[in-house]
Amino acid sequence: MSELLWVLFDLVLAGLTVGLAWVAVATRELRRGVLLFVGLGLLLAVIWARLRAPDLALAEAAIGAGIAGALLIAALRDEIGVSAEPEDGYTASRRLVDLGAIGLLLALSWGLLDAFLLSDGVRLAEGVAERLGESGVINPVTAVLLNFRAYDTLLELAVVFAAVLGVLSVGPARPALEAGSLVLTGLVRWLVPILVVVAGYLLWVGAHAPGGAFQAGAMLAAVAVLLRLGGVAHAGLPGTAATRWLLVLGIGVFVIVGLSVMFADRAFLQYPGDIAGVLILVIEIAATLSIATALALAYLGGRPVGWEADCDSPQHRVNRGAADRGGDA
Repeated sequence: MSELLWVLFDLVLAGLTVGLAWVAVATRELRRGVLLFVGLGLLLAVIWARLRAPDLALAEAAIGAGIAGALLIAALRDEIGVSAEPEDGYTASRRLVDLGAIGLLLALSWGLLDAFLLSDGVRLAEGVAERLGESGVINPVTAVLLNFRAYDTLLELAVVFAAVLGVLSVGPARPALEAGSLVLTGLVRWLVPILVVVAGYLLWVGAHAPGGAFQAGAMLAAVAVLLRLGGVAHAGLPGTAATRWLLVLGIGVFVIVGLSVMFADRAFLQYPGDIAGVLILVIEIAATLSIATALALAYLGGRPVGWEADCDSPQHRVNRGAADRGGDA
């Protein structure tokens, strides 16, 4: 009986996911589409949890729904007064986009089916479990992301870095919000320390249980979003020079660690077994700070005040102080 209930639950989840995705794409009202997208991210987190992938569930909830939702809502604020209704109805360009999306879906479906048919049935999870003792961590997901396939994670950090460079090239950051009500300010003061502690816990526990750098970085980015909503103009980011260093810290530490092990006659990012755990922790700390900084800058929507100026110049300190006072006004 319980098995039948789980099957029904899975069918309901699948139906809700397809329906919510369709409504989110088909709606003509921007605000409704954004809210539906956030709901879809939370639903995907539930699906990942149902598939017994808690690491992905945490990442989807924190990044796919939380941070992505905050970015979309911030972008929606910039589009006030823009009509969501198409002027010419169902235009030829929209038809081309729809046809392209359908073609991509068919190609991906064919590739997935072909991969299943050509599979030899050997699960990579079994190989990971056999060599987990060499990874320096207990969590198999962390072992894959930061040891066995660390090069892929390095490229992911490079993609995040490239994305935030695109945001910084757009122009200055959005104007800071005015200071919120006493209730919002008090809530921010309570939540920020708690979220910082939770981020530290997720970072530390990633070696043994679901968690890690991406989840912890998203949690710290949520702190920046709360501070920004509470009227802090710089969203908790340090000075310009420190922000730039934090932005490249993850990639820099990753590359330095990978090159340093080569002096011990090892391949790039092939850690010695006796210190693998320590090296992974160092990389995760640096990656957490870089991810949090990148997501916070993305939420600001552009270059912070004084980004082009000399970070140690008196003018930069004056601009930063003026921005802080403007956020507290």
